[in-house]
Amino acid sequence: MNTSTLAVEKKQPKKTIRVSGSEALLMCLLEEGVDSIFGYPGGAIMPIYDALYGYQDKLTHYLTRHEQGAAHAAQGYARVTGRTGVCFATSGPGATNLITGIADAQIDSTPMVCITGQVPSHLLGTDAFQETDVIGISMPVTKWNYQVTKAEEIPGAIARAFYIANTGRPGPVLIDITKDAQFAMVDFSYEKCTKIRSYHPYPVLDESKVEEAAEIINNAKKPFCLVGHGVLISHAQEALSEFLIKGDIPAASTLLGLSALSTDHPQYVGYLGMHGNYGPNIKTNECDVLIAVGMRFDDRVTGDLKKYARQAKVIHIEIDPSEIDKNVKTTVAINADAKAAIKSLIPKIKKAEHKSWIAEFKECDKLEHEKVIQKDLYPTSGEVKMGEVIRLFNEKTQGKAILVTDVGQHQMVATRYYGFNETDSNVTSGGLGTMGFCLPAAIGAKLGKPDRPVIAVIGDGGFQMTIQELGTIFQYNIGVKIVVLNNNFLGMVRQWQQLFHGKRYSSTEMVNPNFQLIAEGYGIPCQKVVDRGDLSAAIDKMLSTDGPYFLEVVVEQEENVFPMVPSGDSVSNIRLE
Repeated sequence: MNTSTLAVEKKQPKKTIRVSGSEALLMCLLEEGVDSIFGYPGGAIMPIYDALYGYQDKLTHYLTRHEQGAAHAAQGYARVTGRTGVCFATSGPGATNLITGIADAQIDSTPMVCITGQVPSHLLGTDAFQETDVIGISMPVTKWNYQVTKAEEIPGAIARAFYIANTGRPGPVLIDITKDAQFAMVDFSYEKCTKIRSYHPYPVLDESKVEEAAEIINNAKKPFCLVGHGVLISHAQEALSEFLIKGDIPAASTLLGLSALSTDHPQYVGYLGMHGNYGPNIKTNECDVLIAVGMRFDDRVTGDLKKYARQAKVIHIEIDPSEIDKNVKTTVAINADAKAAIKSLIPKIKKAEHKSWIAEFKECDKLEHEKVIQKDLYPTSGEVKMGEVIRLFNEKTQGKAILVTDVGQHQMVATRYYGFNETDSNVTSGGLGTMGFCLPAAIGAKLGKPDRPVIAVIGDGGFQMTIQELGTIFQYNIGVKIVVLNNNFLGMVRQWQQLFHGKRYSSTEMVNPNFQLIAEGYGIPCQKVVDRGDLSAAIDKMLSTDGPYFLEVVVEQEENVFPMVPSGDSVSNIRLE
């Protein structure tokens, strides 16, 4: 055989360019499609910020007023875009200030890459100025973390970071880079990561499990679907809708699953959880088949596990195997991406009708409307109620704004009464319940989706936890509409103190500053509403004003949020008053 004519394939050497580790990092971010960074400079990350000066036409850096704000802004950006949020911080306190946001992103499955500067490698372990073991500190709350001590490690570490953060069940990744690695020179080339040995983010769908699930669903008389955040993460909204309509299955949403189905969807029956709707909570313990999609059976949804859905066959579709059978024992577990599993289920289930079953939810709705909703949304006397504020925002935006909420009573009221008529519209802190989340997260959400209105609904307590981020809004003229529902209390804690601790209001009453003066100090147009008659016009003015706007609404001081499942009680014991 004449081999002289055979082409010998030679691997082409990668093209490289000689740059500093700091510049290599920025080039990596560009390769990953990053356009926005949230951060705060300091000594150990200064070389990266110096390199960033030359990349201002390609990478926009937003200087937050606190590192926690940078993390939450990156979360808000990620939640509305589906892309990985990026934040920077220096070593020591800069890095530790990120931890709350990182922990929040971990439990709420938000993709984020955090870059921290670190002291030079020869000083590691010496208690040098602003040295902390951020790798050790962040390990429990990150999907992966890694410390870079050599410039040549940077491209590989960043490629892995982005791959891990936004595949499978998303989450935060932290890369800690020593100062000498930032200064050192490296022959830069970049290759995106597409595979890591022993990391399998997308489980192979077991069709036999899908067949088992379909058989159970086809024999169900009272099926009920629980819609979680995983539906949004996997972009399974359309497939889920088709599945629910074909099977005529009622569906309720978890807090983070809100906006996966529009609130006027024919199969949507409401909101689950401690302050969710009456029907979905009660009927969880009456259904014969419970189909959980992309949710983890959080305690705020289940209440007392010993009394939760004991009568039902449970089908759990979940990408993270560690969540399966962790809290609720399943009949059939489908460890898979939500979209893949639902699309496989659709042709296997029969077209069905469950009119009488769905009618039971509607009867519950009538009772809840009479006992709770009518009073919340249409009060005729007394102080302004939180629900009527949200109702007006919903009507005036037609449920099409991105709603960002903090944590507390206002969060429960806002997510109960805002009509989510566009998907990916709900940004809130779920699992960690982080007060102070809303304002910086709204910044990230608005920068991620500049063409959509972003309304930040915050309590007076949570607002003051990250109030300094008004400075970020001012500096960059970020058009967030800020609504503070001010009851001069830490409202949710006060409610528990009233109902379960003999009305002993220990350290929950707040003496608040003049929020208008503060907003005006940051150059943000503002208004305060005390009287119900002024509310509608004030909201109109806010929504019609270009750029940011601050609206304070003084609401009823001792208003409680109902329905309510007392902590640790059965969801069947949900209280309407």
